Amino acid sequence: MSNLNVRRRLGGPTGNERLTAMTGVVLIVLLAVEGVTVLFLQPLLSTHIFVGVLLVPPVALKLASTGYRLARYYAGSRAFREKGAPAPLLRLLAPLVVASTLALFASGILLIALGPGTRFVLPLHQASFITWLAATGAHVLGHLLRVSRLATADLRKHERVPGSALRASLLAGSLVAGTILAIATLPLASVWLHWRMEG
Repeated sequence: MSNLNVRRRLGGPTGNERLTAMTGVVLIVLLAVEGVTVLFLQPLLSTHIFVGVLLVPPVALKLASTGYRLARYYAGSRAFREKGAPAPLLRLLAPLVVASTLALFASGILLIALGPGTRFVLPLHQASFITWLAATGAHVLGHLLRVSRLATADLRKHERVPGSALRASLLAGSLVAGTILAIATLPLASVWLHWRMEG
């Protein structure tokens, strides 16, 4: 099967846009839960760590889908060019969103792996969170009007494009992988819970 046929089966730019939106909606929900744990970190630290790790595969899927669109657009794909680029402000904001997201999650994973004795990772995690919150907040607001319709488009028969089952499977798979990963890291996270109780 040619690359062109594979891309058509995946839904092309429209399918990519829908996968990005679907993943974005799930991330908004999970990040809202994570935001609540930040406000009440002392009693909800275990939930904060669990949801933080669970988020890693869906975040990776979102970065992959947006990265694919970017690569196809700048590689000169006619279909992606016709779909158009994001608004200029959102394009300028995108590198900061990506960099702060990577810093936030990388520092969070390092904190789990290294434990409470680290001197520089916790301040990095906190600083990257502030940057990420500002950049991602603007990013979400910039897409909010369109994202809900795009995220549910595959549920409407007359709007379906090829690849709807694959898109749903990718999103579900990222959540299953995240849950498994989060459960697997619980023993590593327990040292933070003991440290909090002792502190």
